[in-house]
Amino acid sequence: MENPETLGIEVVCPEGGLAAPCCPHGPTLLFEKGRGGRRFYACSACRDRKDCSFFQWEDEKVSEARLRAREEVNRLKQQEYRNRFEELASVLHHEKKFCDDCQMLLLPAEHGAHSAHRTTAVTAAQLRRPSLLLRPLDNKKSNAQYLFTDRSANFLLDSLASLGYTKVLCVGTPRLQELIKLQKSRSMKSLLLDIDLRYAQFYSQNEFCHYNMFNHHFFGGEASSAVLKSFLKEVGEEKVVMVADPPFGGLVKPLANSFSLISQTWKDLQDSGQELQLSSDHIILATPLYAGNVLFHLLYQIKLS
Repeated sequence: MENPETLGIEVVCPEGGLAAPCCPHGPTLLFEKGRGGRRFYACSACRDRKDCSFFQWEDEKVSEARLRAREEVNRLKQQEYRNRFEELASVLHHEKKFCDDCQMLLLPAEHGAHSAHRTTAVTAAQLRRPSLLLRPLDNKKSNAQYLFTDRSANFLLDSLASLGYTKVLCVGTPRLQELIKLQKSRSMKSLLLDIDLRYAQFYSQNEFCHYNMFNHHFFGGEASSAVLKSFLKEVGEEKVVMVADPPFGGLVKPLANSFSLISQTWKDLQDSGQELQLSSDHIILATPLYAGNVLFHLLYQIKLS
């Protein structure tokens, strides 16, 4: 499916607050082709059925067994990566290897099973730069990654530091997260929200949340949502900024809704004496100009509603 917003297909809000069915990328979005057309649910993150084949008519009945099977797939994958991170923490550095074919860090017991693959030993320095180890996701119809260069990221971080920001919420910006953690002299804290689960191999639960920015879905459930809330809470002189890099061509309306929900969460957590609105001054978007303008316009409309 091409970008719905260019094909006369609108994203609509389910009536009565009904929960949307889930695909492997979290709750789906409800679409309507033309005014009064039949409505259907499809993946929020993928615009090509080859990447996510989920399709369900709004009035279609789905069995409980099928619903449970969908949820179980996501839960098992999340737990697998969480266990892997914990096990790797106790592995000696000289025993750590990375499989380029499978795009994963290997436990010592797995070395033999990957002997025919392209594997390499990894140093502590390389483990701190996962975006240089992992191949960027390049599917232009789902989660295409165009990473910041170190030069651009450092310029941005210097600018944020000069403006007094002490916490950076990195939404789809893994390289920014890396440089913040590498350069402790800036005294900045960071949290990465990203749909690329491979980063769960390199960061703890308090540093990375598996997140879909198109439906504000935390794959780790309430535990991950609590991590975000803890990070957004400003104490003393702390000051939060969000830097987001949405995939090119992504749905703008769902993005605006997700970012407004993050803004509202921030607002609800602050003391009553503070300025209570995470405005566009505290949100930095790496998007084409036209998309950024539309996003900020939608955020402003949501703020007034």
